[in-house]
Amino acid sequence: MNQPTPRFWQLFFELFESLPRQGPGNRECAARALGLCQELPQSPMILDLGCGVGGQTLQLAELIPTGSIVAIDSHAPNIQRLQAAIAERGLAQRVSAIVGDMSRPGQSPGSFDLVWSEGALYNIGLRNALRVGRDLLRPGGYLAFTEPVWRKENPPPEVKESFDLDYPTMGRLDDVLAAIRDRRLQLVGHFTLPDEAWWDDFYTPMEVRVAELRRKYARDAEAAAILDQLAEEPAMHRRFSAFYAYEFFVTRRPLADTGPTLFQ
Repeated sequence: MNQPTPRFWQLFFELFESLPRQGPGNRECAARALGLCQELPQSPMILDLGCGVGGQTLQLAELIPTGSIVAIDSHAPNIQRLQAAIAERGLAQRVSAIVGDMSRPGQSPGSFDLVWSEGALYNIGLRNALRVGRDLLRPGGYLAFTEPVWRKENPPPEVKESFDLDYPTMGRLDDVLAAIRDRRLQLVGHFTLPDEAWWDDFYTPMEVRVAELRRKYARDAEAAAILDQLAEEPAMHRRFSAFYAYEFFVTRRPLADTGPTLFQ
């Protein structure tokens, strides 16, 4: 497999930066996951790790209207777009968006009631990410995250190849549950994202945007080939979604757990 070219990344970001969110999820799923966090304080401190352009960050601000949120992403244009949305909605007193590294978010250990991450933890390795998230929580705090998982054995080669590009260590549900246990987190609950969570704010806007970019680059053969490649993602989901899913997990740092994790 050839490495992506600079032109690929230009078009990739031109596409993805314009979307409401950069992965599966929706407001209903966020509300359901929050419903599992039954002992949050009235005005929780929340950290959104790998926030992208902040679609879920803004939903969290609506669903928890008295909470404070710090949103972190490594891609500066994403943060700039979220900062503009925060200002437009008058949320600057409660929500801040900063450029940062998920693996070293620069926040004080044990300072958050809720660490949230949708479709981003795999970027730094799930077990490492669970350690980072756990150490940022106060005892009794919640870590809520979505994670891709295989649903069936022996996925078609094109599906396996596609996921191997970004997440070659992607596992099954039992693998994630084992990682949660190993990181001394309590499982509160989990559920599979419904198909509309892939389409409403992600794949449908993506297909609309790809069509716009095809018109913009109608005379550019290289751009057309790259857009064909990018358009394959939602097309593959239509054909093969039975083989994989995103699962929403809600976990908790035990109340009696007051020390840093022993795992490095």
